[in-house]
Amino acid sequence: MTRLENKVALVTGALGGIGTAVVREFLADGAKVILMDLDADAVQAAVEARRAEGHAVAGAAADLRDFDAAKAAVDRAAAELGPVDIVVANAFTGGPSTTLDKTTPGAFREELADNACVAFNAVAAVVDGMKARGGGAIVVVGSVNGLATFGQPGYSAAKAALISYTRTMATEYGPHNIRANIVCPGTVRTPAWDERIAKKPDVLDGLTKWYPLGRVARPEDIARPIAFLASDAAAFISGAVLPVDGGLMAGNHRMARELTVED
Repeated sequence: MTRLENKVALVTGALGGIGTAVVREFLADGAKVILMDLDADAVQAAVEARRAEGHAVAGAAADLRDFDAAKAAVDRAAAELGPVDIVVANAFTGGPSTTLDKTTPGAFREELADNACVAFNAVAAVVDGMKARGGGAIVVVGSVNGLATFGQPGYSAAKAALISYTRTMATEYGPHNIRANIVCPGTVRTPAWDERIAKKPDVLDGLTKWYPLGRVARPEDIARPIAFLASDAAAFISGAVLPVDGGLMAGNHRMARELTVED
């Protein structure tokens, strides 16, 4: 028996780099998966492709900023696959590389809506059902930007908010046997980087020097810890903030080398 067999998982941002890897990991682990994203045609194409492989999937195309529309889409998909046991709140939008002085009030609000509010709506769409059935697992996709300053002030503030939100869920939903955890990836090589790489082909090479493991993450590096946290193998883990960052948040190894005095 695979570790997610007989579980129904809702994955938001399911067509992005991390989302696609999460869907594949969950399906390999035996879960039924609701693929949620904005583009209805793309969602349907992804659903058909996974079904052709023999997997149990359904699509939920909606804008998570619109709670009513998102909940209706999730409810329709759950009517096909069954009630949701796991939600992976992965939908997000990366913020611009700017400074606080250049961040407008409107842009700041948009970052909160596109990152923190969509996670809230994804969970709100299914949590009552989890309570009624006596349990569930929530995994939020945050970022190391929520743990330290790496630019992108609006995006970073939203990711920091997700950490607090996850801890609140862990404490308030815990009595219902619902676990909530957050993973905080570092740099992940997804298609979102394609435009920047086209302009500066060595942009990721320049980032690797900050990572003790000497590389940036692949999407599957993030998907595997998410699958673990969603599974019964993590049955007593709730409220955890897990950096998945190749050691980035452990310390500044370049500074450490420069400060080291050799005998």
